[in-house]
Amino acid sequence: MDGWDGHRRYLFAVAYRLLGSAADAEDAVQEAYLRLRGAAPPDLENQRAWLTTVTARICLDMLGSARSRRESYVGTWLPEPLVGYDDSDLSDTVALRESLRTAVLLVLETLSPAERVAFVLHDAFGMDFDRLAAVVDRTPAACRQLASRARRRVREQAPPRRPVSAEEHRRVLAAFLAASADGDLSGLIPLLDPRVVLRSDGGGAVPAARKPVHGPHRVLTLLSGLARRYAGVRLTPVPLAGGDGFRLELGGEVLGVIGVETADGRITELNLVVNPAKLAARSQ
Repeated sequence: MDGWDGHRRYLFAVAYRLLGSAADAEDAVQEAYLRLRGAAPPDLENQRAWLTTVTARICLDMLGSARSRRESYVGTWLPEPLVGYDDSDLSDTVALRESLRTAVLLVLETLSPAERVAFVLHDAFGMDFDRLAAVVDRTPAACRQLASRARRRVREQAPPRRPVSAEEHRRVLAAFLAASADGDLSGLIPLLDPRVVLRSDGGGAVPAARKPVHGPHRVLTLLSGLARRYAGVRLTPVPLAGGDGFRLELGGEVLGVIGVETADGRITELNLVVNPAKLAARSQ
């Protein structure tokens, strides 16, 4: 279909933010493509607008079943890490970048499906409320309220990242890597923000903390336990959707991916995914 390759990355960017799952996002985009081939109006002029609406409605339907699955999820649920992913060329706005942060995606998990769709489509992708109304089957005024409620929740529970220079960010990541390589994890304490949080997602398939861990000493205790369990693991710096982090490898096998957020010269968040089912997601 003419123009499909040009739309696919955009639609994946929308669907991933709506679903938090690369596999589910790819399924939604593929379904939209099938509908484009079989059910698109013959006089369709704006393919991207039509496809965005269709993809969002597919995701809206998927969110209900996804919520029930995640209610029975073992431990902390984290979005699938996308290594090497960068969609800033689609629309390099602060809202678009922020919507890929793990902290923001976790807040979106707590919203109703309609609120999540309204926030992602309006705040991150700039869809107007008249078009949004057709997606969620509400009035434009109701969509405005949905987006406002969602925005307030995100602002309260996942405040914007504190400004940090690229040089400072690289320095903290390098220090984290050096301490991990040396095996002297006590050297991490000065790098950890007093309010640092570590979330880990094993999905019940591999050992992981069931709840987020807060504070430098508790985080260090957990990291030390992981270091003993995965003796010899190698950390490789990688760019991730929403920021930077490391891939954990042992004997050529990827054991996990850890995303890192920094501010004021310290680490504020560590998001560790070791669930094997989430480690095959590819960049788009």
